[in-house]
Amino acid sequence: MVRAARKTLRLLFPQWQGGYDESEFPGQIYPFGARLLAWLAPKSDAPLVEVPVPEWTGAVAPKEGGVFYRQEILRQIRAAYHIIEEHSPDRIITFGGDCLISQAPFSYLNERYEGKLGIIWIDAHPDVTTPKDFDHAHAMVLGNLLGEGEPLLANEVKVHIKPEQVTLIGVDGVFKHEREAIDKFNLNVIRSKEIVNKTSLITEWIRRNKFERVAIHLDLDVLDPAVFHSLLFNNPDVDEYIESEHGKLHIQDVYNILKAISEKADVVGMSFAEYMPWDALKLKKMLHGLNFME
Repeated sequence: MVRAARKTLRLLFPQWQGGYDESEFPGQIYPFGARLLAWLAPKSDAPLVEVPVPEWTGAVAPKEGGVFYRQEILRQIRAAYHIIEEHSPDRIITFGGDCLISQAPFSYLNERYEGKLGIIWIDAHPDVTTPKDFDHAHAMVLGNLLGEGEPLLANEVKVHIKPEQVTLIGVDGVFKHEREAIDKFNLNVIRSKEIVNKTSLITEWIRRNKFERVAIHLDLDVLDPAVFHSLLFNNPDVDEYIESEHGKLHIQDVYNILKAISEKADVVGMSFAEYMPWDALKLKKMLHGLNFME
């Protein structure tokens, strides 16, 4: 296992255009969550560089090729990749933002390590959707990395990930089109109830495939919304949510999984996505609405 000194880049990527948010101000929760994640993280000497992402203006979301904000998302992916190439890091820690924030870092890392990289996708959803089935691009990011998903975005990946490089963790229930994609790629899937008491399922997969290095995508919606509240499906201003699988893991479960992985392989990529701190955002708005606070 490689444990040499490395150059780390911390990427703050407050992207929201690919996400799903039915609140009154849809461009606020994702960026706020990204910045709060970066603040919560341990201090580091690694540079923290922010990918420029425009704020929500209230304008109607443009839809191109069946996907909202496709051109803006494309611009942000290219901007993130440019930042990464400028720094040429060995490791990338990304604070987002919707799930698309993993595309540029994972694309770069897969190229840098010549495809000898395990991709561990910890998520309640497989993110292998296409514009035929959904119009929010955050559900397409793993598909893009595999060479499918949204064609224009997938074309930005210089070296596509091979299906045998990927393990999904926490994907328990899926839509028909997601099941078809998982089966087509023959992706390895470890369900929530399996991983909770047996983290060796993922470490054995790493050992069996001889992955010295791994990149981990963590969508916080893999957590049970009944015990972790800063998630999409706990938006207090929405009465009915889209039909979708909810996570079942607890914070301690995720910690155990990440710790087990880090003891087995060199974690060269780590993405944190879809942190949606509704209460903190409401409190922030209240404070900013008081003139005596200025």
